[in-house]
Amino acid sequence: MSKADKHHPETPATRFLRQHGIPYSGHPYEYEEHGGTEVSARELNVDEHSVIKTLIMEDESGHPLIVLMHGNRKVSTKELARQANCKRIEPCKPEVANRHSGYLIGGTSPFGTRKKMPVYMEKTILDLPLIYINGGKRGFLVGIHPHDLLTVLQPTLVEVAN
Repeated sequence: MSKADKHHPETPATRFLRQHGIPYSGHPYEYEEHGGTEVSARELNVDEHSVIKTLIMEDESGHPLIVLMHGNRKVSTKELARQANCKRIEPCKPEVANRHSGYLIGGTSPFGTRKKMPVYMEKTILDLPLIYINGGKRGFLVGIHPHDLLTVLQPTLVEVAN
């Protein structure tokens, strides 16, 4: 894995990874509107379980948070609220998510977000040898070691996959 590759886009996410010394590989693919992780996994020929979604959600007070989840799983917001000691957690509207993260939906990365937000990560992500997560642009994932997420994002580990 290289720290930077001239053929990949420079984004706030890639700058963040380089600043923190996190090795990554860049994986551009043909983006499809509303295609989600199914399309990126197919285009990159990787298991959808190892493609990690970055979801921007908010609690009952409107405080934003990031949820990292396997591409082929859904988040139980009820269970997430319980584990995060909140009354309710729900996905943000796209325009609100864009404002919080600084990224467009479909290109949301947990790295280099506009606002600092708490991160909740599905625990089983750490069981994977390599993950593919959005690199801050539609049609661009970065491959990194999942344990590097612990260092730079300091996520709360949760078990909320459906």
